[in-house]
Amino acid sequence: MRPRMIGYTGPVAGRAPAFCLHMSYAIISVGGKQYRVREGQRLLVDRMKHDEGATFTPSILLAGGDGDPKLSPDDVVVTARVVGHVRGPKLRIFKFKPKTGYRRTTGFRSALTQIEIESIGAQKKRSRPKAAEKPAEPEATAVEETEAEKPAKAKAEAVAVEEAKAEKPAKAEKPAAPEAAAVEEAEAEKPAKAGKPAEPEAAAVEEAKAEKPARARRAAKPEAKAEATETDEAPAEEPKPKPARKPRAKKTTEEGS
Repeated sequence: MRPRMIGYTGPVAGRAPAFCLHMSYAIISVGGKQYRVREGQRLLVDRMKHDEGATFTPSILLAGGDGDPKLSPDDVVVTARVVGHVRGPKLRIFKFKPKTGYRRTTGFRSALTQIEIESIGAQKKRSRPKAAEKPAEPEATAVEETEAEKPAKAKAEAVAVEEAKAEKPAKAEKPAAPEAAAVEEAEAEKPAKAGKPAEPEAAAVEEAKAEKPARARRAAKPEAKAEATETDEAPAEEPKPKPARKPRAKKTTEEGS
């Protein structure tokens, strides 16, 4: 009898293992790679930034096991824990070029992180805490206090109004004799000011009118004198005689020496 090939479990004889049919599984994405995981499984992935002992929730691509599989479900959460950071096996790299003597040997070890799947299950919905009911006793007591204070406030306001009314007549009884006397004095001074003669003002106006033509004549005389002096001082310029041209000297040439 040939062994059956069942998924990632490899060749097995007989019936398929029970966890494949009844146990929940998930396909997660870590570091750009996909892994099929179940609860309690440990696996090596590329180096992660999480510290040792920290937990994280990788993104889920598919979840199944109980019923039909679901693609990228929102109600399933996978919780993983970082067990530790390890190094992979050492790989030897040898480079060789013929006829040149070139030989190089190097090594490489990959940086890995070992994680353990703690749980695969439905996401728990967080219930909002109910708001505690506020007691109504303080409000009732405050209302009672305000109702008890109202008559006292009304009495105080009535007393203040009565006091203000009593103060008003005392202010109105003050004599206004100084103001009346000042008004009478101002009225008595007005006719005295109006009765003054205006003869000096009229005389001053007539004198100013008489002086205006005389001032204009005086101002015109210096201007005429200044024009006359300018014409006398600047005589007409005579044209300058042109210089006589000098006669050109004739060149004498001597014939053969």
